[in-house]
Amino acid sequence: MKKLIESCEKYGFNNYTRFPVVFERAEKGYMIDVEGNKYLDFMAGIAVNSMGYDDDNFKNVLKYQIDKIIHCSNLYYNEPQVRAGELLNLVSGYDKIFFANSGTEANEGALKLARIFGKNCKNGATKIISFYNSFHGRSLGALSVTGQTKYQKDFTPLIPDIVFANYNDIQSVEALVDDDVCAIIMEPIQGEGGIIEADVDFAKQIRQICDEKNIMLIFDEIQTGIARSGKVFAFEYLGVRPDVLTLAKGLGGGVPVGAFCANEKFAKLFTPSTHGTTFGANPLATCACAYVLEKISKPDFLEDIQQKSAYFISKFEELRKNNPIIKEIKGKGLLLGLSIDESMPVGDIVKEAFANNLLILSAGNNTLRFAPPLDISKEKIDEGFSLLEKVFSKF
Repeated sequence: MKKLIESCEKYGFNNYTRFPVVFERAEKGYMIDVEGNKYLDFMAGIAVNSMGYDDDNFKNVLKYQIDKIIHCSNLYYNEPQVRAGELLNLVSGYDKIFFANSGTEANEGALKLARIFGKNCKNGATKIISFYNSFHGRSLGALSVTGQTKYQKDFTPLIPDIVFANYNDIQSVEALVDDDVCAIIMEPIQGEGGIIEADVDFAKQIRQICDEKNIMLIFDEIQTGIARSGKVFAFEYLGVRPDVLTLAKGLGGGVPVGAFCANEKFAKLFTPSTHGTTFGANPLATCACAYVLEKISKPDFLEDIQQKSAYFISKFEELRKNNPIIKEIKGKGLLLGLSIDESMPVGDIVKEAFANNLLILSAGNNTLRFAPPLDISKEKIDEGFSLLEKVFSKF
């Protein structure tokens, strides 16, 4: 393992702070390293491995597609892309789907759609409102609408005409709205920002502003979508439907795929040569996407996530009774957070969990983030909480 890590450090860019482990395979809820050590997975590759690791049907579907064709240019049609588009239309209700490779690319496409909408349908409007504490990706455009200076400071100047409001503060939004605003982009739950949920009234007021002022409303559901919240999309909790929806992470069950969805009013603005992708919508990725969409849209699958979420939260409540550094339990479905007292750096807890063979995440505002595979069992939840009790006993 040591030689593999040294080789990676030698030839790779130094832009990741990695844990000293080389994972080789995964099964039965565990990530397993090259020496056979097992780590219980409560993070699913940052909410990506939605199908878990033991769905043989999923694996066989991918193997079958690999034997047929992996890549096909978007100069031509391919059947898995058509099927995935039909299914995403069915579960989302949006007229048009564009498949990309990642969440960042999905957001980039949505931002381009916002700009072309403003220029063609709103007297040249180019301003986009985003929110402090948000996270939308690391490309220059997506980074420009990310409301966290720590990610932006080394890459200025960013793209112009981006302004920021306070999340869940409608007055701060109203203060920024003028005729130059073409779009508002927001997360229904700020994931990277600390598992912060949008208030229902706030979201409805945002929708009303967009309707009255002819502003495109973009919801970034890269992390919250595809059943992660316990519903297919987190916007369902808010009773608010965005004009444009961006998706990725769990959409391909581990295979890289992103998408943005829009109704015809907006989608028609993308004409040939306005936007494109080399690898997006390739047959392998959309084959994975179609399988995931078929599975997560079933009522019993969603009900199972909600039941496991309730069980997770009950275990968190037990943990909090004996650990006063836990201040708040947050989130929905299987995207959950524990707000930790600032006297205890959350990164120290993540490191201690790793030392006890448990994989968890951190998020903004000193929050522990939990995003396990959607097929996690009650037994694995119990096992994880036994490890968490051991971890917290150190603090």
